[in-house]
Amino acid sequence: MGKFVIRTTNTGVKFDLKAGNGEVIATSEVYSSLDACKNGVESVKKNAPVANVENQTVEGYAEQKHPKFEIYQDKAGEYRFRLKATNGQIIAVSEGYKALASCENGIESVKNNADSDVVEE
Repeated sequence: MGKFVIRTTNTGVKFDLKAGNGEVIATSEVYSSLDACKNGVESVKKNAPVANVENQTVEGYAEQKHPKFEIYQDKAGEYRFRLKATNGQIIAVSEGYKALASCENGIESVKNNADSDVVEE
């Protein structure tokens, strides 16, 4: 079972969503307050399980409605995803993956672990 881990940084508060094996599968932006960060966790819980996937790495991809996971390639050519909420705000992002299939597996892992009730501060 996954869990959300909230931590303080030099500039604010952020969360990581970790899979059952302890690997970080998604991370948030930096929030200005703990309450805002907790709202971000709730938004991931609500949106991730129902979000469609929009693969922006294929030509002529079909645009999906929010909430959605967007797959894209970064400047280094690695695959990444970002989860956007119903309002279009980015609420979680991934690490870089060498293979598209690994990125897609990361999305499935977020979908499967986002309903976790475990939130550590």
